[in-house]
Amino acid sequence: MRRLIAVIGGEEPPAEVVPLAEEVGRRIAEAGAVLVCGGLGGVMAAACRGAHGAGGLTVGILPRRSRADANADVDIPIVTGLGVARNVLVALTGDAVIAVDGSYGTLTEIAHTLEARRPVVALRSWDLSSAGIDPARYVVVRTPAEAVARALEVAARASDPPDLFGGAGARGA
Repeated sequence: MRRLIAVIGGEEPPAEVVPLAEEVGRRIAEAGAVLVCGGLGGVMAAACRGAHGAGGLTVGILPRRSRADANADVDIPIVTGLGVARNVLVALTGDAVIAVDGSYGTLTEIAHTLEARRPVVALRSWDLSSAGIDPARYVVVRTPAEAVARALEVAARASDPPDLFGGAGARGA
């Protein structure tokens, strides 16, 4: 089964962040993984553009009820009608999560990921150093190459995502 790498980030990133997100997407595709995101603009669109340009597969978990809301490089749009609550789905779908820059929505996705006892790889994202989070769970990196490499390491170790409702994971049942 192909690895799923979630990329999270804001819809209105600073201009210097866009090429970083695009490179993250490209590297995910080159590694043979599937890119999962919120399917809209900004970091999400840039990461999808990078992955799609490298022949990769992209999945967008959309907040509204229309596939037409997806950015042009989403291959598989998943409509939810959940609004920002879809952030939970994005955070928990990836075998690993890469946060690139980000807004408050990104911060909620980071929180959902950490709450699920899964690490986040952060590239120019929120500074959570004073929050007391174990640095092994919130891994700060400097480059897109390092972000994807660390995410792939995390994904390889995560044979099955934890079941947040107390039962065995899907593969462990």
